[in-house]
Amino acid sequence: MSEKIKFEQEYLFKTSAKVLNSMVMTPSGLSEWFADDVNIKDDIYTFYWNGSEEVARLISKKTNDHLKFQWVEDEEEGLDTFVEIRFKVDPMTKAVVLHLTSFAEEDEMEEVQLYWENTIEELRRVIGA
Repeated sequence: MSEKIKFEQEYLFKTSAKVLNSMVMTPSGLSEWFADDVNIKDDIYTFYWNGSEEVARLISKKTNDHLKFQWVEDEEEGLDTFVEIRFKVDPMTKAVVLHLTSFAEEDEMEEVQLYWENTIEELRRVIGA
C-alpha cells in the first residue's frame, strides 16, 4: 500500500454550531448525510454504505468543536491517518466554518475529494444551509 496524502478543505454553513453538532456528533445525524447507517459502541464507529461496512476508532471528540476518527484498516496498517471534522463560528459573520481533514492515496485523491464535496453538499442540503 502506498502512503496516503493529507488534504484539507473548508466549507461555510449558514447555520448554528448546535445544528451542525447534532449532525456530526450523533449516529442519527451522521446517518442522514455521511452513511446509510451508523452504530457507535464505546469508541468504535461502524459506518454502513450499500451493504458494506467500515469501522473507525474515535480519536477525539468535543461538543460544538470537532470529531476525529481513524479507519481501523488504516490503524492496522500503521498509517498515521484520520478523518477530522472541525467547526467553529466565525465571529464576524456568525456563519459556521467546517474544516475537513482526510487522507487518500495519490491515485485516489480526485475521487476522494469529489466524494467529500458530494457528502458535504448532502449535509448542507439536509440542514438547509
